[in-house]
Amino acid sequence: MNLSKTICRILINTFTVVACISLFSILNADSVKAQEKSSAPIYGYKIINSFPHNTESFTQGLFLEDGILYESTGLNGKSTVKKIDLKTGKVIKSRNMQDEFFGEGLTIVNDKIIQITWRSKTGFVYDKETLDTLRTFSYKTQGWGITYDGKYLIISDGSDILYFIDPKSFVVVGKLEVYDDKGKVAKLNELEFIDGEIYANIWGKDVIARIDPKTGYVNSWIDLSGILAKEDRKGEEDVLNGIAYNPENDTLLVTGKFWPKMFEIKVVPKN
Repeated sequence: MNLSKTICRILINTFTVVACISLFSILNADSVKAQEKSSAPIYGYKIINSFPHNTESFTQGLFLEDGILYESTGLNGKSTVKKIDLKTGKVIKSRNMQDEFFGEGLTIVNDKIIQITWRSKTGFVYDKETLDTLRTFSYKTQGWGITYDGKYLIISDGSDILYFIDPKSFVVVGKLEVYDDKGKVAKLNELEFIDGEIYANIWGKDVIARIDPKTGYVNSWIDLSGILAKEDRKGEEDVLNGIAYNPENDTLLVTGKFWPKMFEIKVVPKN
């Protein structure tokens, strides 16, 4: 009799374990499916046009306004701010930075151009028409990319953090951690604010992240693989970098460091 009870208990415990494992498997499978469903969509591109780009330009930032392209370039001794005719690539006006500064991203706020530098922790404010220096400001991180959301400057430093800065006092008023389903998204570089989203180049990759400025979540990705032919690449540093929005065509202008071309693209669903 005792033996029968023992066997019954073993069977009951066995069935319980099997049931729990099965339930766990079902829940885990549902969790995986939920993660797959919540993964940010990936978009592709369609090239609408291409324009000449100076192969000596170590591009750091782009901005398009009223048909004029504003570009900042880097490298010590070669850093500049330029106003360029988009269609011809001809420089309308240019300003060289002092050799000690390694230029990074730029953006436009009203009638001023704001440019940051890499490790000098120094930013410059220029007159948009003349490119004369109006003032400088300082910040505590490295400077990589910069954009303007209509209220605040947004600066990247190569990490997963974006800094929101008051455009008058240049004081940091907030920080935003950027992430996707896999975790932190680091190496945020050149930035552009478009229709309520922050577009960010990821250093070393042919992709653009589209970031929710309220949550830091990457809503979607733009895969630009293959946009520049292999024969047009020179080396490891000629990476994708530079985003400008063309509101007239609802298109993006993208290029890279030392690239011979700048591409106007339409973001499309990826096949």
